Amino acid sequence: MTTTTQLAAGTESMAERAYQVLRDRLIMMDIAPGDPINEAGLVDDLGVGRTPLREALKRLEVDHLVQSYPRRGTFATRVDITELADITEVRQVLEPLAAAKAATLRGGAARAGIEATLEAVSQLSGENLRRTLMENDLEVHRLIYQAAGNHHLEETLIRLDNLATRIWCMALDRLPSVDEHIAEHVSLLQAILDGDAPVARQLALEHIVHFEKSVRAVL
Repeated sequence: MTTTTQLAAGTESMAERAYQVLRDRLIMMDIAPGDPINEAGLVDDLGVGRTPLREALKRLEVDHLVQSYPRRGTFATRVDITELADITEVRQVLEPLAAAKAATLRGGAARAGIEATLEAVSQLSGENLRRTLMENDLEVHRLIYQAAGNHHLEETLIRLDNLATRIWCMALDRLPSVDEHIAEHVSLLQAILDGDAPVARQLALEHIVHFEKSVRAVL
């Protein structure tokens, strides 16, 4: 017999899955900025009901990835390059904190994931597909946030990194090289695994500063 609690858990699980899939489609611009969100199509595509889908869309609106308008529907938000300075201002404070905490814990519960991702990132180069680079970038940052062991810090940084990544999507094809970006990830992840909090903190700060400069140089 299915209980009310089990039904609620199932709906929550479907809503979480819908949220994660749509979030990454929006970040990677598989759903382009300004595009309408086709709820009927997504129900069929994702295999979820309208209720969990709408729960996912509510969360995505809080994340500033979609915007709902009365009598018009829901749309993917446009990418606003003017937000980069504000996003960077906060990330310059929180990213080094997360990296240092992650290093203090030597990766904590995310250590195995960090080790696997470090190996994968080390094999990347500017010759690889840039989508793969972007997917690895998201994974690197999310693992560091998880490793910090503070879910408030993790949630805040994921939201900021998602917005920053959308901006990066606009610049990626114009960047002359991404090899330096890859090397920064390798050094940062290694510092975390080594438990070197001061180095991890400094590398995280340099990474965020370099990211903004690189994007601004081509946009």
